[in-house]
Amino acid sequence: MSHPLVRQGDDEVVGAKGVVKKVEFVRIVAEALYSLGYNKAGARLEEESGIPLQSAEVKLFMQQILDGKWDESVATLRKIGLIDEKIVKLASFEILEQKFFELLDGKNVMDALKTLRTELGPLCVNNDRVRELSLCIVSPLKQVLAGMSGQDVVRPKSRTKLLEELQKLLPPTVIIREQRLVHLVEQALDLQLDACRFHNSLVGEMSLLTDHQCGRDQIPSQTLQILQDHSDEVWFLQFSHGGKYLASSAADCLVIIWEVKLDGLFCVKHRFSGHQKPVSNISWSPDDHQLLTCGVEEVVRRWDVESGECIHIYEKNGLGLISCGWAPDGNRILCGVTDKSISMWDLEGKELECWKGHRTIRISDLGITSDGKHVVSVCKDNMILLFGWESKAEKVIQEDQTVTSFVLSTDNKYLLVSLWNQEIHLWDIEGTAKLISKYNGHKRSRFVIRSCFGGLNQAFISSGSEDSQVYIWHISSGELVETLAGHSGTVNCVSWNPADPHMLASASDDHTIRIWGLNQVKMEHNDTVSNGVHYCNGGT
Repeated sequence: MSHPLVRQGDDEVVGAKGVVKKVEFVRIVAEALYSLGYNKAGARLEEESGIPLQSAEVKLFMQQILDGKWDESVATLRKIGLIDEKIVKLASFEILEQKFFELLDGKNVMDALKTLRTELGPLCVNNDRVRELSLCIVSPLKQVLAGMSGQDVVRPKSRTKLLEELQKLLPPTVIIREQRLVHLVEQALDLQLDACRFHNSLVGEMSLLTDHQCGRDQIPSQTLQILQDHSDEVWFLQFSHGGKYLASSAADCLVIIWEVKLDGLFCVKHRFSGHQKPVSNISWSPDDHQLLTCGVEEVVRRWDVESGECIHIYEKNGLGLISCGWAPDGNRILCGVTDKSISMWDLEGKELECWKGHRTIRISDLGITSDGKHVVSVCKDNMILLFGWESKAEKVIQEDQTVTSFVLSTDNKYLLVSLWNQEIHLWDIEGTAKLISKYNGHKRSRFVIRSCFGGLNQAFISSGSEDSQVYIWHISSGELVETLAGHSGTVNCVSWNPADPHMLASASDDHTIRIWGLNQVKMEHNDTVSNGVHYCNGGT
């Protein structure tokens, strides 16, 4: 049943909330009908409602533009109720510039010059543009085009195009924007997607007939595989940028690269041995062809992903390395050092730069923004440093609690910080750093627990926990949307496949890695063990 019209002051409103003005609503609907080509229906709506889409002055103004009656249109412009004199001048400039171009195009050079001098110039709106237009008169066409950085300043636009630009310039109370109703509907759909706490799939067709809402089945919540090749606690894991590989490291000093097959199953591609201490940090090269691994206060090794060979070992005499990362060009690496400095090497091991002082502490996280402008490190127990290695500019994020780990979002806009007090903080690091959200619920009292961004458009936050569960929050609302049970020991690290929003991996002290997927996915094998992989159909 439609809602009756109600009166709010002098304005009739429609809808249950009483915020939609009837006049504006009817005008927008009429514009939509005309834009769809339903001219008779639009005219009938105007007639029956008694609400015109445009005022008589605006209709006259628009027709004068289409007819090329420039002087008349400028005069009418001042009669259509514009309060802002600046807008009147800007619109007049657009109209008179079109007049100038059409006169010039018709070889009426003297009339064009008169328009420039007596009409455009006195407006004092855009003196640089007036000088450019004067060149159209005194310079040959080719020279003008060559001197304007490719801008074709002497060709008049179509009158329809001019009218479109004037519609954008004039306030919507005077001229309704084209396809305003469609724009409002698209906004409503976007808001529904943003508010959907389980939205984690590419949208196909969205219906206007019902509100959009996803179910929990869009969140990876079922164990699809258990990877069991490590013989000790699994500390770290990370998917490659393309999502084809997963690298894991454990207290057994072993690094394993798992390949994700087309059917979603994981198999061992390489086992990297050589570290004398457990590997606490892993970093994929920008092209996923190489891998850096960092032993606990030991050395950093660079591996070829295809061949499995160790290409180079990076070390500093008398010092240990604690973290590693790639410069975006893939030709340099950065490492945190136990003397609290950060070093940068070329691929062959030549040290290019060393930033000394309190640049990092013994936390194995190191972030490098994808534009290569900033390095992110924990410089004190409760302080994160963002510094530009070229600009030398520094920005500090100070927490009230000790920082245990952090991770950068792929768009470099956000930093996810895990703290000693069992909180995870989300910081907006564009411009001045701002704390925008907090996430609670997971357990942490003794160990380093890592979190990650993930899901479609990184709309979710996930973290391990000392209660053997994986936690997932909706990033915008902060709501805890899922807890995943299955591990029998502390979950140390999680990683979300950047190429598959429905694939999440978790690493645990129970020596295993679990691959989580959607509930409806069924594996062909049930309770069989092969190559360190346990296949299951969701049972734990």
